[in-house]
Amino acid sequence: MVLKEGDRLSKEGSKSRESDILAGLALGASGDLGYRWNLKDDRIDWFGNPKTALGTESFDEILTGENFGERINPEDLARRLQVLNRHFATGKAYDCEYRIRRKDGAFCWVHDRGGALYDKSGAPDCMYGTLRVVTGRKQQESLLEHRANYDDLTGHLNKVRLREALQNALSYNERYKVSGGYLAIGIDKLSMINDGYGHETADAVIIGVGQRIERCLRVTDVIGRIGGDRFGCVLSHCDEQGLQITAEKILDSFRSSPIETPSGPVHITVSVGGTQIPGFIRTALDAMTGAESALAEAKTQGRNCFIAYQVTEEQRLRQRTNIALGEKVMKALDEGRIVLAYQPVVDAKSREIAYYETLIRMIDEEGKIVSAGQFIPIVEKLGMIRPLDLRALELAVSDLRHHNQVRLAVNVSSLTVTDPAWLRTLVSLIKGRPDIAKRLTIEITETAALEDFDVTSRFVSSVRDLGCKVALDDFGSGYTSFRHMKSLTVDVVKIDGAFVTDVATNRENQMFIRTLLGLADGFGLQTVAECIETSEEADILTGEGADYLQGWFFGKPEVEPEWRIGKKPRKTGTSSGRGTNVVSLHAKGKKS
Repeated sequence: MVLKEGDRLSKEGSKSRESDILAGLALGASGDLGYRWNLKDDRIDWFGNPKTALGTESFDEILTGENFGERINPEDLARRLQVLNRHFATGKAYDCEYRIRRKDGAFCWVHDRGGALYDKSGAPDCMYGTLRVVTGRKQQESLLEHRANYDDLTGHLNKVRLREALQNALSYNERYKVSGGYLAIGIDKLSMINDGYGHETADAVIIGVGQRIERCLRVTDVIGRIGGDRFGCVLSHCDEQGLQITAEKILDSFRSSPIETPSGPVHITVSVGGTQIPGFIRTALDAMTGAESALAEAKTQGRNCFIAYQVTEEQRLRQRTNIALGEKVMKALDEGRIVLAYQPVVDAKSREIAYYETLIRMIDEEGKIVSAGQFIPIVEKLGMIRPLDLRALELAVSDLRHHNQVRLAVNVSSLTVTDPAWLRTLVSLIKGRPDIAKRLTIEITETAALEDFDVTSRFVSSVRDLGCKVALDDFGSGYTSFRHMKSLTVDVVKIDGAFVTDVATNRENQMFIRTLLGLADGFGLQTVAECIETSEEADILTGEGADYLQGWFFGKPEVEPEWRIGKKPRKTGTSSGRGTNVVSLHAKGKKS
């Protein structure tokens, strides 16, 4: 049978309409909307059920791009237009989330994905895509973000974010040579209110106290909740007298009137401890510790009073010494006297070197090597560790570029985990070099990971997306490891050396290591046992299932390992491989 041209076009048109109907039914069932946007005449053909996204039964009011644009939240218009223009200009994926106004006036979030078709001249001719309502997910993300930054009960900053605000204030004050302050405020005898009136009243007291403190502060000051009955306040541009005046203002506000609660008015008092910043304070942790110490003193002196943190002469001397050492380290950094030492990590079965852990060393002005344990803790306390971490990364990547068979691990501090500059440096150093990325492991400590789990999780994901591996160091030293292991997608866990020591004779350590190794194996993670000093310890850990071993038995950290001077690395764990031409750089058995 021969079809006439009209019949053929009729059948093709029928198939096209049938496809449109099927597409509309499928999209309607999924709750999504599909669209075909003719860019030349600005007409949009829609598929699906508009009720979910638009709250209406028809698409009559949004049949053009102009009409649809009027529905988009003004705050999101620029971003959507930017993504759309980038897609037209470069062909990069069009993927955007924004809010559109429903018929009832409320806004809902949609996820818009699609792509353009181009005419013979290369101009965009038509746009196809889908809209999916994602309001529920966006609300959940907003809730999670709020919980990550704010206290659920009071709405003020949580302890982690308050500490960040305090650290930023410290940096600002040091840079511009201005004074500030930090107050720790505790509610007196909150437990008695809780026991006498119940949790609801106690919560009302906490909320009321936070609100009253906030009314006593300036708009430039920051308040956060740092514990069950304690608040912290970062005061900007505040000298010693201003710190005293603010504290007394807060105390007087509670002496003058009660807090209203569901159980009626409740008279309460607070105690206040404070410290000046920067002064001899260099980190937010030091400021918080000093203010908490002063708060404890205020409570012992009868409560309902203010105590300023006083630095003893011994503390002043120690701080001056620390600052002087910090300046020496920064000078060594500027002069290129910060170097790396390399300790081998071996395969547990073959005893062949798998990779090296890099450890920071400083060469002093007399040419002597200074171990990390003599300056890293102080540099961390002074908040100066980030430039050292950056230098260690640069040195390690340089080694990887020049020695294509070597694998290295680099340690980063908890401050670096939150530092975007370090991640940008990593990206710039390994961009376009997957061969380097796959030979680089970034080590973070378990305790640092648990300080701010959400931030650490994002850091780990970013590093792994670049092709590097991530190791969790000192595994077993934290208390919430089991709960977080599934979420923190690391590649390797390193068993804390404290559990390896005396493993041959200590049954508790044996049981603990067996548990840790079993946990890691259950999550499909490779394991490293540190601080191996004897062949017996090495054999026990191998028998228990450790994948890699590290310690003085296999080699001490060396500033010039054999592979850097052109020799092939030897097999370790033998009597001939334990200390010839090796620089001893730290206390026996401890990694530093």
